[in-house]
Amino acid sequence: MALKIVKGSIDRMFDKNLQDLVRGIRNHKEDEAKYISTCIDEIKQELKQDNIAVKANAVCKLTYLQMLGYDVSWAAFNIVEVMSSSKFTYKRIGYLAASQCFHESTDVIMLTTNQIRKDLSSPNQYDTGVALTGLSCFVTPDLARDLANDIMTLMSHTKPYIRKKAVLIMYKVFLKYPESLRPAFPRLKEKLEDPDPGVQSAAVNVICELARRNPKNYLSLAPLFFKLMTSSTNNWVLIKIIKLFGALTPLEPRLGKKLIEPLTNLIHSTSAMSLLYECVNTVIAGQYYGVQGIAYSLCVQKLRILIEDSDQNLKYLGLLAMSKILKTHPKSVQSHKDLILQCLDDKDESIRLRALDLLYGMVSKKNLMEIVKKLMLHVDKAEGTTYRDELLTKIIDICSQSNYQYITNFEWYISILVELTRLEGTRHGHLIASQMLDVAIRVKAIRAFAVAQMATLLDNAHLLTGNMQRNGICEVLYAAAWICGEFSEHLENPMQTLEAMLRPKVATLPGHIQAVYVQNAAKLFATVLKSQEGNTDGTAAQETSQLMIDRLPLFVQSANLEVQERASCILQLVKYIQKLQQKDVEVAEEVNALFAGELNPVAPKAQKKVPIPEGLDLDAWINEPPSESESEDEQPKAIFAKEEHKHSRPRHTEVDEKELARRREARKQEQANNPFYIKASPSSQKVSRYHCKLDINQFFFLDAPGVEHIPVVQIDLSVPLKVPGLPMSDQYVKLEEERRQKERAEKKKKEKKKRKEKRSGRGKKHDSGPESEEDITPAHMVDIVTEEMWTMITSKCVSEHFCLSRPLADTEKLPVRSHHVAEAPKSPAEDGDAHNAAIQEPKKKSGKEKRDKKKDKDRDRKVNPNEFKDCFFPPKVYDIQGNLQDGSQVVVSVIFENKCDSFLKSMEFNVLDSLNSKLQRPEGSGPHDGLLVPFQLPPGVSNEARFVFTVQSIVMPQKLKGTLTFIAKNDESSTHEKLDFKLHFTCTSYLITTPCYSDAFAKLLESGDLKGSSVRLEGVNMPFHHLLARICFHHHFSVVERIDSCASMYSRSIQGHHVCLLVKTSGQTVSIDAKCDEPTLLGNVLDEIKQTFSQC
Repeated sequence: MALKIVKGSIDRMFDKNLQDLVRGIRNHKEDEAKYISTCIDEIKQELKQDNIAVKANAVCKLTYLQMLGYDVSWAAFNIVEVMSSSKFTYKRIGYLAASQCFHESTDVIMLTTNQIRKDLSSPNQYDTGVALTGLSCFVTPDLARDLANDIMTLMSHTKPYIRKKAVLIMYKVFLKYPESLRPAFPRLKEKLEDPDPGVQSAAVNVICELARRNPKNYLSLAPLFFKLMTSSTNNWVLIKIIKLFGALTPLEPRLGKKLIEPLTNLIHSTSAMSLLYECVNTVIAGQYYGVQGIAYSLCVQKLRILIEDSDQNLKYLGLLAMSKILKTHPKSVQSHKDLILQCLDDKDESIRLRALDLLYGMVSKKNLMEIVKKLMLHVDKAEGTTYRDELLTKIIDICSQSNYQYITNFEWYISILVELTRLEGTRHGHLIASQMLDVAIRVKAIRAFAVAQMATLLDNAHLLTGNMQRNGICEVLYAAAWICGEFSEHLENPMQTLEAMLRPKVATLPGHIQAVYVQNAAKLFATVLKSQEGNTDGTAAQETSQLMIDRLPLFVQSANLEVQERASCILQLVKYIQKLQQKDVEVAEEVNALFAGELNPVAPKAQKKVPIPEGLDLDAWINEPPSESESEDEQPKAIFAKEEHKHSRPRHTEVDEKELARRREARKQEQANNPFYIKASPSSQKVSRYHCKLDINQFFFLDAPGVEHIPVVQIDLSVPLKVPGLPMSDQYVKLEEERRQKERAEKKKKEKKKRKEKRSGRGKKHDSGPESEEDITPAHMVDIVTEEMWTMITSKCVSEHFCLSRPLADTEKLPVRSHHVAEAPKSPAEDGDAHNAAIQEPKKKSGKEKRDKKKDKDRDRKVNPNEFKDCFFPPKVYDIQGNLQDGSQVVVSVIFENKCDSFLKSMEFNVLDSLNSKLQRPEGSGPHDGLLVPFQLPPGVSNEARFVFTVQSIVMPQKLKGTLTFIAKNDESSTHEKLDFKLHFTCTSYLITTPCYSDAFAKLLESGDLKGSSVRLEGVNMPFHHLLARICFHHHFSVVERIDSCASMYSRSIQGHHVCLLVKTSGQTVSIDAKCDEPTLLGNVLDEIKQTFSQC
């Protein structure tokens, strides 16, 4: 025996340890894989030996190889052997390897339960510590269930080292075995007052992580955490507690008021930026719960320190928190406008973008012009098109927000839009164009000014289209042409604008812009014709017609079909007009009548309602198509020049010197005759192209030969181009200031007059204060389109709710090992009427509950979802929710309520699968296996469970049959019971409430991809906002826009189907016009809406 021990010791002297393995891998870089394969073979031989030291050395090397990415799961049993070693050095290696390699699907984990329990009860604290550390990495639901009681016992250990580890690992146990939370919670609560700061910090950490999942469970700990917050000096603990209060404040309104004082003291006293930021965040979280404005002002002052800090991370966090305060207390933030504007000069683009978001909410009627002016300066200095485009978008968003609420002078806004057209390379030309159109249409008083500016843009269109990189801004010409054509009566010189719209260079614009040019040129032609026919000289009208006939053929040859069609139609019209003019017939009135009046929108079903005349066959061919044989025999005529085959090689011919010289002379002669080609100058003087001054209105014609005789335009490329004839926005800032000063002077006169009347006893008391937003009157009125958005907001906890303050029931105690004595089975005769026990389990309802029919007298109130929730929306026994991330899954939340006197356990939920819907079961389960409900029900207790179903098609409703089996246990006996139910999957349950803005809604309807349907409801006697609330809640819709008794609504299915509704009411009749890209789904949704209101 002694000889064997000595021999084993000698063998170990020659074994490779971890250092030798690492050294060998470094020395075999060329054939590393081969070397490691050899080492693994050696390790396998070492694991077969009986010596635990050799096995521990082999497992240590395997752990390193696992870190390199090699699979060592084949050695799992050997790792368990090393874990069971009595020597701490080897045990530590085993637990390290287990924490690296073990996972839930490892088979040998079930063998470690007793070993871990033995190590947890070891008198050596380091054995217990290494067991707790390793267990936290590979704990499974079974291990958590079996060892929860042992770990909870260690929370009261005499050594703080063990208590701290036991408290921390309980978080992992709670995640794997949630039923252990309630039994362990009292002891976890005790650790918050542990004398050791490490144990206390661990308890705070565990509870804060749990509260992040479901804060409602931990409201009862608020007094204890409040005490810790006011007494602790550990910044890390304070941050965790303050984060917890940030989650609890929305659930308990009174908590916000109580936290103000300690949070304010911490904000004043702390120098730690991390703690300061968390305090500010918690104050913001209490925004609707009694937090005072003084606290917000203090937060803003402290955030200013963060923003002024040189650390970019702190600056970004300060801006982020400032944007949260801006939503509820904008006045507290608006005073720091100068600081936010300074952030626009920051080199970090993310900080600049965050500052832009803040400016959007800081705008008012007083400071709008000032903010936009500074943003325009940054636009000129911006480097890179991405940030410049973001600035452009933000300027337009700031000005147009809330239906142009803050604009008092629309001439200034038009000038801003025109100035934005100077930007090169922007991709937001269509955004500028849409704003020009919107303002010109809705603000009638501004049309004359807008038309003048658009006419100037058309005259200088070459400045917007001269560079291919500026094609994005040429979209502005679309709006300019439309406005000049639609409101041509405001043009000072319509003939000049008409000539500008018919220039040959217009053919280089995109097709949709050319089409607008051609159409509005016809409108201008009608206006010019009317003015010219009134003169005594009739030749001017004929010259105008001839101009149209000369210029329109260019557009007839366009490759764009719409441009071709419009130009051809208008050309033939003008030719006919010219014939009438030659006969001295006045046609101006008739031509203007073509464009008189307004075209109202036409319903998509209007054409179907027009009766078809007798004898008209819409399906008959107008021209018979040629037969296939004829079309195959005929060779198509070549419209374009024939191209050679792409793979054929071109033939190269040798060119001699005489031919090259001839071609060179011909090219020089052509360049000399070309007026658009700049020739070389004999002067040797060179002019710098980057240091010139812009003056578009001045052209210098020199008589010197060469390039001097060509008109020279000096251009400064360091600033954007200036369009001549357009006013700058700065002058409107001065005019607006003068207008406001006049208004203030008039207001002071009125107040002075009232004071005199008051002294004489004829007037009432009036307090004069500073100028408010309402006192500033706009220079132009805008036709406002009111929008009302109402969406249902429902919050559901991520984790199941536990009442942690309720006393523990017998069934909620943690499992403890004990000796089990089996009882002798009883005969059925002894059981008596056990099977007749009154078990009242609620049947699953289909969700079609009866609604309250009570009317509301105040019909004009806005829709408030919380106000009618209790009377309109009774709770359901189950709820079906879709999953946007996975269009083939729905989650069914079922409430189980025990209404009998027996204790219910071993509940198994099973649903019969259909071809379309299947219940998701664990791997390895059969299609007929049920799912075990993860809880038990004492008498009078209810609980909720969630089940996932896979759905193939969502266009049809369906009903699934299911069975719930359970054991009902009372004092006398236990019986197996079964309950049948049905789950009704409506098409509405596959819809998800999705907000949609009016612009996106309009584009969706215009796309032409949606199919239409309609339904008519009679006898609906309820206010319109109640009706919308019902549709939103029951059928998962959101309101896009509401005008009087008409509203548009939108929803989206889990598979991406768009569902659009137009709801109109007249008396007790409700008509719903709907569109969807899936007609079957749309029809079923409308049927369900109809059924909802039929039960009113």
